[in-house]
Amino acid sequence: MLNRQNSSLRREKSSQCTGDCMEYVALTGMSERVISELRNHHALTIEVRSPPNFFAAYKSNVGDFIFITHLSSDDLRGGTMGIIAKVLKHQVITHRMIQSNDIYYEEREMTLLRIQLEPRFIARVLRVTSNQICKAAKVDAEEMPFFDAR
Repeated sequence: MLNRQNSSLRREKSSQCTGDCMEYVALTGMSERVISELRNHHALTIEVRSPPNFFAAYKSNVGDFIFITHLSSDDLRGGTMGIIAKVLKHQVITHRMIQSNDIYYEEREMTLLRIQLEPRFIARVLRVTSNQICKAAKVDAEEMPFFDAR
């Protein structure tokens, strides 16, 4: 009887965020090249232009840890695999582009965020805590031991 109660308690705890689980801001839809570089333990600087990732990266500070995955924000769910990385540098940049000829003059601005990441470990999403438009996507994720991460 006691063993059955302990096993049911373990199952309840494993479905919740306990132990090594934390909430992370999520960058989604990253290219396979970015994921591959981070998986190979290389620090990497990326430029974030997409609005969902811009809001997520903008909320991050130097020293924060973020969750990075190749899946889109629409496909983000429990079980999604990704990489936890530490933010080393964080910089907002505005590019101004001017095009003109004899007939017209066009000026455009684009704001992007340059963020340098240092990979720490592979992680799995337990649940998505926020995934709304114009807000940073957030997930509860847990570190995966190397042999479980495949």
